[in-house]
Amino acid sequence: QVQLVESGGGLVQAGGSLRLSCAASGRTFSIDVMGWFRQGPGRDREFVARVSRSGGSTVYADSVKGRFTISRDNAKNTVYLQMNSLNTEDKTVYYCAATTLAAPNSWNTWGQGTQVTVSP
Repeated sequence: QVQLVESGGGLVQAGGSLRLSCAASGRTFSIDVMGWFRQGPGRDREFVARVSRSGGSTVYADSVKGRFTISRDNAKNTVYLQMNSLNTEDKTVYYCAATTLAAPNSWNTWGQGTQVTVSP
């Protein structure tokens, strides 16, 4: 099993920056793709970004493209989300997720989330 724990959320003013971290533990050798999602009250969970096992391939949602950067450090079993030019629509709970080598096309492991608050 893999466990994911997010950190780095908090309060920031519009236009500011924040970096989220997601630390993996357990069977980290089995992790394939890692990604970030976000979900507000009454809304579906929204894809934000994902990064390949090697870190060499990234995909972003159009809403964050050019503002957010996803990266990973496999030696530290950690994935990051650098968020720049934050606006009030970015205010929500962010979740880290991972696929495994056994199920590489399914987000089968999730963190508990970290709150990002953006003030005007």
